[in-house]
Order: sequence, then C-alpha cells, then structure tokens
Amino acid sequence: MEQTQAVCRTVRGDVDPRALGRVLSHEHVLALLVGPGPSGRPLTDAEFDDAKVAAAVEALSGLKELGFGTVVDLSPYGDAGRDATGANAVLLPRIAEASGLNIVSGTATYREEFSPEWVRQASIEDLVHRFVADVTTGIGSTGVRAGILGEQPTSDGHITEHEARGLRAAARAHHLTGLAISTHTTHGTMALEQIDILVQEGVPLDRVVIGHMDNHPDLDYVRRVLDRGVSIGFDSIGKESWDVRRPAPSHQEPDGRYDKPAIRQSDRTRAHRLAALVAEGHADRILLSEDLTGGQTWLNPATHGRHGYGYLGRVFLQDLEELGISHQNIDRMLISNPARLLSVSL
Repeated sequence: MEQTQAVCRTVRGDVDPRALGRVLSHEHVLALLVGPGPSGRPLTDAEFDDAKVAAAVEALSGLKELGFGTVVDLSPYGDAGRDATGANAVLLPRIAEASGLNIVSGTATYREEFSPEWVRQASIEDLVHRFVADVTTGIGSTGVRAGILGEQPTSDGHITEHEARGLRAAARAHHLTGLAISTHTTHGTMALEQIDILVQEGVPLDRVVIGHMDNHPDLDYVRRVLDRGVSIGFDSIGKESWDVRRPAPSHQEPDGRYDKPAIRQSDRTRAHRLAALVAEGHADRILLSEDLTGGQTWLNPATHGRHGYGYLGRVFLQDLEELGISHQNIDRMLISNPARLLSVSL
C-alpha cells in the first residue's frame, strides 16, 4: 500500500509542515510599498518590482528572531499587491529567499468592484480551472504554485453573485487539490452564509478558515461560527483603525468631498475577546495574523507603524500572556493550527 506524505506547498517548493515555525496566516507582502520610491521619479516596471521585493524583505527582517518561519500571502487576483494576471507572484520566491522565510501563496478572486475584467466574466468552471492550475502548475505563467485557496471574499452584510461564484469555485478546487480554503469576511459579516455555501459544496469544515472574525462586534456571533466546526482568523491584529474600502471616485465625478467611512477596533478588545474564546476551549481553531498593508500602516502609528510585522510577536503576545493565555495555547494558534491547515497529502 502506497504511503502518503503531508507537505506544505511554499513558493520555493514543498516543505515539512513541522518545519514552518510560527506562521503569520493572513498577509500581503507585495502590498507594502507606498509612493514612487526614493528618487521621486516614476519607476520602470523592473524597478518597481525590485522596490516591492526590497520593501517586503526589510519589513519581514525581524520575524525570525521572534520565532516566525512562515508567512501566508493571501492576495487575490488584481488586489492587495497581486496584479490582474498573477504575473508578479514570481516575486514571492525572491522575497522568500532573501528573507529566509517560507512564503505560502494563496490563489483567489476578490470582490467584484476590485476584480479585473477576466474575473468578472469568468464562469465557475473557468475559475475552478484557474485555481487548480495555480496549485498544480503555477499562478498565471510564473510556475509559482499556490498552497492555499484564498482569501475568497464576501461583502459587508451581503453576498453577491460574483462572490458566491468565487466561493463555489474555491470549494470545487478544494476537492480536486486537497488544499484548505481561507475566506475574507468584510468586517466579520456573512461568515455563517459563507459556511452554508461551502457545506452545499461538500467541503469538510475542518479545512476552512473564516477570516477577519476579530472585527465582528458580537462575540456570540463568533461563537456561533466556531460552533459550525471551522477555524477562524483573528488576523487583523494591529489594525486598530482602517478605512472602509471602496473604489476610488472616477475622473468623471465632480471635485469635492465624498463619503469614506472608517472603523475602529482596539487590540485591547481583540485580546480580551481572544482570551475569552481560549478559556472556552477554542484555541485549537484560531489563527493569528496582522493583514498588514502599506496603505493602512499610517493609520496605525503605534502598532503597524512602529513595529511592522513584529507587532504581533513583540507586543500583542505579551498582552495575551498577561490575560492568562498559556504558551501552549499561543503555540496552537501560531504553529500547530496553521501547520494543520496548510498540510496536504501527496
């Protein structure tokens, strides 16, 4: 009888899941660069790529000393640093090599208003084909293979046809690849509805991470999500203030003020909610991360702006320990839980 081997698929090849170390499970390492660069002049495409790599390597530089060995990049096509065709996923192995970290790439589509035209026009079958190819042969034409399906999104308080199509495609790609699914909830909403769609598609819920549940204001709702058997992401740590994302006004709209609301979610609240869930026995189904991007860093000068990726390991974990969360449970949320979800049998 042929034996199977569990591996984690990184952008530089398959590795033993036991070697991942601490894992940042929801990041966007190509979305850190803001502005034209130090010269002040427009950059060529190659220079811009080099600048993105340099910014990521610098931002990641303090993680190894904090015990982190792996970063999961969940950037979807056309958003969060990933370009419309996925071509710049080719930069991820360069970042992994220079930083000395494992990087796992996701593959996903995003909300319709941020998606490239090919995604908006794609059928479920088209998306399944793309996701499976991204896992088996490489994202776009890069040869860089995805190791997780996500972050697959839904909107604030509703699910569009476009978003349901993407979720169903990710579910069907899961059945063909075995990879786990990681979702994006907008401010924590529609988590239960996401789960309903995945159940309809026959996805085992122990292979699902519902993202951004630390942003939902009702802890009882988060408990209801956990009761369904999924894992959840407390993955916006350090993001205490952020703009509600909307497409930029078009050049045809008149000059003047326009509505752009923002949200506040303190890490003190996150820490207390997390401590409550851990005390109730949920530590084996929670993952931690920061969802750090350059465009939001300036809104959080005391967290991401000061500590960058080191904030979770250097500051937030101390807060958790002061609230009585054990080192064993911290290791569950940062090491064993993501390793389990990133493992796939070959």
